[in-house]
Amino acid sequence: MRYKAILFDMDGTLLDTLADMVSAVNHILSVHGWPQRTTEEVRAFVGNGARRLMERAVPPDVTGGAFEAVLAEYREWYQAHNCVDTAPYPGIPALLDALAAAGVKTAVVSNKPDETTRTLAARFFPELDGALGQRDGVAAKPAPDMVQAVLSRLGAEPGQALYVGDSEVDVATARNAGLPLAAVSWGFRGRQALAESGAADIVDTAEQLLAKLL
Repeated sequence: MRYKAILFDMDGTLLDTLADMVSAVNHILSVHGWPQRTTEEVRAFVGNGARRLMERAVPPDVTGGAFEAVLAEYREWYQAHNCVDTAPYPGIPALLDALAAAGVKTAVVSNKPDETTRTLAARFFPELDGALGQRDGVAAKPAPDMVQAVLSRLGAEPGQALYVGDSEVDVATARNAGLPLAAVSWGFRGRQALAESGAADIVDTAEQLLAKLL
């Protein structure tokens, strides 16, 4: 067994969540009479959690308490509507099943809010051994804190684990945590952006990824 534990980003790596995030963002913008955002704009905004997503999506003069209220509205709406179009990427369920059968521990480390991360992980990937999202008291990715917390729960050292992600945030997360990275091109950034961010090992399908993991 090559690795004891594999840690996965969620959005753009295991789950295609983009359509539901676009819908949630534009619902909130519409409620307030603000301009809508395109799918490509939202694609570029994601990766650093709900706060940064909405900071980028709302008009620049929405700050302070007004912004905090809008952020709360987004979180509430998205939590209630996050499984409308969201689905695993092709081959991901089979990949996770194969890792579980091989005795490899698997977990999600996401900058999504912790409640949403756990909800989606339980719904789509019950075979995972853990899921951690952004929460107070733990620095978000690309800081290594979340990765370190999950590795501790899984009983694995950095040298026994690998990190899988789809964005520049994930490239930096793996580097900061001292883990090797397998970057996936099917997510929110694509092969060129990943290479420009420093990813050296990029795969294009879940089958290619599985071959590297076992």
